[in-house]
Amino acid sequence: MTSSQCRVAVGLLGLTLLGLFGSAAFAETVKVEGGLLQGTVEDGLRVYRGIPFAAPPIGDLRWRPPQPASKWNGVRATDEFGRACIQTNAAIADLPAPSEDCLYLNVWTPAKSAGEKLPVLVWIHGGGFVAGAPAEKLYHGEWLAKKGVVLVSIAYRLGVFGFLAHPELSAESPRHVSGNYGLLDMIAGLQWVQRNISAFGGDPRRVTIQGESAGAAAVSILCASPLTKGLFRGAIAESGGSFGPVRADASFGESEPLASAEKRAAAWLSSAGVANIAELRKIPAEKLQTMMPSQFGWARPNMDGWAIAGDQYKLYQSGQYRDVPVLVGYNSDEGLLFGNPKSQEAYVQSVRERYREFADKILAVYSGGESLAEKWTARNLMRDSSFGWNTWVWARLQTKTGMSKVFLYYFDEKAELPAGSDPAGYGARHAAELPYVFRQLTEHNRSAPTQKDEALSDMLRTYWTNFAKTGDPNGAGLPKWPAYSDTTPQMLHIEAGNTKAGPMVNENGLKVLDEYFGWRRTDQVTPAPH
Repeated sequence: MTSSQCRVAVGLLGLTLLGLFGSAAFAETVKVEGGLLQGTVEDGLRVYRGIPFAAPPIGDLRWRPPQPASKWNGVRATDEFGRACIQTNAAIADLPAPSEDCLYLNVWTPAKSAGEKLPVLVWIHGGGFVAGAPAEKLYHGEWLAKKGVVLVSIAYRLGVFGFLAHPELSAESPRHVSGNYGLLDMIAGLQWVQRNISAFGGDPRRVTIQGESAGAAAVSILCASPLTKGLFRGAIAESGGSFGPVRADASFGESEPLASAEKRAAAWLSSAGVANIAELRKIPAEKLQTMMPSQFGWARPNMDGWAIAGDQYKLYQSGQYRDVPVLVGYNSDEGLLFGNPKSQEAYVQSVRERYREFADKILAVYSGGESLAEKWTARNLMRDSSFGWNTWVWARLQTKTGMSKVFLYYFDEKAELPAGSDPAGYGARHAAELPYVFRQLTEHNRSAPTQKDEALSDMLRTYWTNFAKTGDPNGAGLPKWPAYSDTTPQMLHIEAGNTKAGPMVNENGLKVLDEYFGWRRTDQVTPAPH
């Protein structure tokens, strides 16, 4: 018996048990385009895990756009998450083993019937486009769903499987493009939601996409992609964006031209002794993953003129994007997760290597130093260049060229500091908001949650789901969150017991970075050393 036949048989067994015993463990069957699904009932929610939204991208489908999933006979059990996509995280605790067969999504719904038309949140996980999985407990959607939304989490191809561009692959494509398969997976997932979410009580006209880190960068890309028309009506991006220039020496938050990505991949194949793409397709996935270069950012979206139509900054300047309400923000100490500079000398050297002719202007604002507080200013350069500037520019461009509101936040809850540490030298690290947003308050090796933690989580989940419902996070009993305005730029400063609107953080630094990225768009920039 094949694994799919086994899962169908389990579904039929569930229906039999339901008929015999009236068990509340099984939800009513739901009909989607592929066939019947059997979910579970968990604490008042109906939950459906491991729903295929595209064909397994294996064999000849490796490095091709996602294809329709096959239909099935009988009832398919959806009580287990799909496999994680092959990735740099070789072993992920408590998750199914990684596989190329990974294009599955999950649904948590509080709706009792298909006619309820609840708003929908679609979660896109982070992980640098090389790691992560919807099945991670940190991303389980039950607590957001309990706030009155349907929560969907989708998988997408990662690393070399999701973002390999190569001249041979471009030649295979009717569009003459390659790479960005992971982005196309996300779009296929959103198209599936449009066609099927009504069966779960969701409203396809009220879909909000939500992502963090690489997932947030993907959200910003999807907001400007020509391929996403009609797929969502709101966007939430936590610590991420893609407004940097398009350059062959692209760094985090910037895009690489397709031709550059093709050239880089061709050189990699040659160095690996692989003759062509046909030979590369025959290499087992696990072995191919070990062959992938370890350089951070090697596998990333490229500006192909199709999924990514151009320099996103310029697209927003000219109004070529989805003009939908946006909720975006970042954390006070994003760089903490990535570590402090080894020394002040090492920090200054790294700034001069990256920013080159612009280094003195950067160091005048982000000076660094040896004390805890000074080291935090050095980490602030990583925070603002990778996350803060993208968020600020997104808000500024959309308020100038669009009609929809933008809501900015600055998350500063220092709940994860080492015991005995001085709060003056630390803030909220990258991804620190996620345990609160999903109310998975013991994740990230956190201690037992306090009443303060619970209150902060409830507030964030209310803001996020209010936004999904109305396009505005504000509501009764919440601190007022003003929409961004260039005349009085404000953001919501989020901290347990002290959440309130306030000014942009380090606006002078953001302005210097804005000047830097403008300079990066010119041809005067000395290429970074490799």
